[in-house]
Amino acid sequence: MSEIKKFRAVNWNTPDNDYVEMFWEQNLKQFWIDTEYIPSKDIDSWKSLSAEMQEAYKKALGGLTLLDTLQSHTGMPKVIDHIEGLQNKSVLSYMCMMEAIHAKSYSTIFSTVATAAEIDAIFEWASSNEQLQLKAKTIDSNYRKLDKANVSTEDIYMALASSVMLETFLFYSGFFLPLWLAGQGQMVASCDIIKKIVADESIHGVFVGLLAQEFFAAFSEKQKAKVKENLFELMDKLYENELKYTDHVYGDVGLTGDVKEYIRYNGNKALMNLGFEPRFEVGEVNPIVLNGLNVETTQHDFFSKKSTNYEKTLEVVHLHDDDFAMDEELSIIV
Repeated sequence: MSEIKKFRAVNWNTPDNDYVEMFWEQNLKQFWIDTEYIPSKDIDSWKSLSAEMQEAYKKALGGLTLLDTLQSHTGMPKVIDHIEGLQNKSVLSYMCMMEAIHAKSYSTIFSTVATAAEIDAIFEWASSNEQLQLKAKTIDSNYRKLDKANVSTEDIYMALASSVMLETFLFYSGFFLPLWLAGQGQMVASCDIIKKIVADESIHGVFVGLLAQEFFAAFSEKQKAKVKENLFELMDKLYENELKYTDHVYGDVGLTGDVKEYIRYNGNKALMNLGFEPRFEVGEVNPIVLNGLNVETTQHDFFSKKSTNYEKTLEVVHLHDDDFAMDEELSIIV
């Protein structure tokens, strides 16, 4: 007789590790949805951009949409099945939901700046661009290995590492242009959405990186050498492809050099999230873009849109009639 499977309930009173609850709370603090923002304020700014800059912007967001779609529909769901700890799974599930919100958010921006025909064209471009498709195929191949009957711990590690590469490395060539434009006062309202996405991806990369480090620490020295070799081979393939992708997206607007420097900068961050030393030599990263990563400084007003440092209220106190009862001795001064 086969053993009866016992289903367990998640018990948050006994932590899976010393960081999972912190990431749960941070994710909650950062919760947002795209309809809280008003990218239509960028219409005049959009019209002021050159045709080449508009095209680069649409391609950057089109590529981001495809990668976030992959992460929400394939990456996170498959990883969740192979991670121990129900609290860890809960955090990953929340992140999966946010990836779907990210993917939708780009469409919210597109609906402001592009016609229906232009939107259709950019999604067709995303489904046929050679470099973008290679990115997705490469990451997806490591996720799909988790479908095997006997999944090895090395397979799980490489899936986690691929997730970190996506969230801390590959997304950022797309983030560059919105951050760069907003730093010069252009497309600022749309970039408020981008900054929220960047803030999410930053903690996603760190959390998944910590999970990957736990797997790596349990490997034998032989296993460590093997997966490290595979990881660096993966990174080199993605890096070379990312350089070509940058030439395609940014070649007509003269930003390829700055974007490639930014790619190397974020490649090193991805490695650090996985517990490794940086591999790329990095010169001066565009200061406008680096400053754009500071999500605490956006100017805003509470009647038009939420700022990027908006925090959703987590504790609500309900008012009752008694709260408005006035002492009889009080008088109203007119």
